[in-house]
Amino acid sequence: MPSISYSDALNGALERMDDLGYERGQGVDLANHGPMGAEALALLGQVDEVARWVGRYRKAMEHHEPPAARFALDPADEASWRPALGTFRRAGDWERLFVRELAKAHWREVLVRWWPRLLPGLFAGLTHGVIRTAHAVRGLYATGDRSTALQLKELARGLAYWAARYSELPGRPRLHGPHELPDAVATLPRVPLDGPMGPGTALHRLDTLAELPGYGESLETLAPQQAPRLLSEMTAQFADVYLGHPEVYPVPLIHGVTAPAAVRLVLPHLPHELHEPTLARLWQVQSAFLFAFTSDRRDEGTAAWQSEIPDLPPLDELGARAAEHGDEHVIKFTEACLREYALRPDPRYPAAAFAAQRRITRLDAGGGVRGAAS
Repeated sequence: MPSISYSDALNGALERMDDLGYERGQGVDLANHGPMGAEALALLGQVDEVARWVGRYRKAMEHHEPPAARFALDPADEASWRPALGTFRRAGDWERLFVRELAKAHWREVLVRWWPRLLPGLFAGLTHGVIRTAHAVRGLYATGDRSTALQLKELARGLAYWAARYSELPGRPRLHGPHELPDAVATLPRVPLDGPMGPGTALHRLDTLAELPGYGESLETLAPQQAPRLLSEMTAQFADVYLGHPEVYPVPLIHGVTAPAAVRLVLPHLPHELHEPTLARLWQVQSAFLFAFTSDRRDEGTAAWQSEIPDLPPLDELGARAAEHGDEHVIKFTEACLREYALRPDPRYPAAAFAAQRRITRLDAGGGVRGAAS
């Protein structure tokens, strides 16, 4: 039996990571995954591993200093807050705004007020704004009346990161097309490579999405569906995409699963009229992932992955394997895949989680990284 509760593990992790900035890395701006990873690890039933994992995570990479609050933002005055969207140096101002908001109103009320304002920028931080927000929401809902000030601050930081890294993709997606999700992905044109696929190639494609053939049309190709079914289609199809592209750097395509899985955590707390626009923006994000990070369909829609992972472990071992592996993406991806599998028992979910555990570099016991899992 676990020696501590989910709430104790989560709040202990939040306290130990309270000083970490929003981003980390030398010469790069990578999102702080600590609170998300700790919360996902606790949900995987690995509460006794959370504290040890936090120590490993803190040693793995230096975090940047968070931007200091400078000028107050007025949530009631659009002319005050809108110019600050997507301005990372205002992250401290955004955090202070959301701390104030959450001190005055229930977290659901704040979430409903700001969700439509932030939704067009869903791609923020490669979707880490919405994902961090969703992990915080799950923690608050799970702990109910026992929620703490640390958890409210974490929601403030999730929303603040989303606002500070707010990034609108070109075009306005609408769900009124002819295709269900598998066909929409299959018919999406991919842009062949002139050279190797590297970070620069992907960034250039993201910067020029509107110019890529088929991107504009993709925004209106998906048919409307009820949110629970479409979210399952999204996560299953992008588990398939992940399995079908072992040649791609193994982290970015993970977010094609973790972003809709995160949104599933939040939708029950939002009014129904926000569901369809949220799903449309998710499809736009997933289209962007396909255009930016793939150049063909490769092994999508096939069983080729079975030769890569013929020895898929039992489901109840995947969480412990993720904790041992230690990489924050692996932990979050494994948790999302197992949660989605519980709703729709598709073998591609556990297969994709195990593939990520093999493809992504492990975090060693001292906090550094070592070779990819075998």
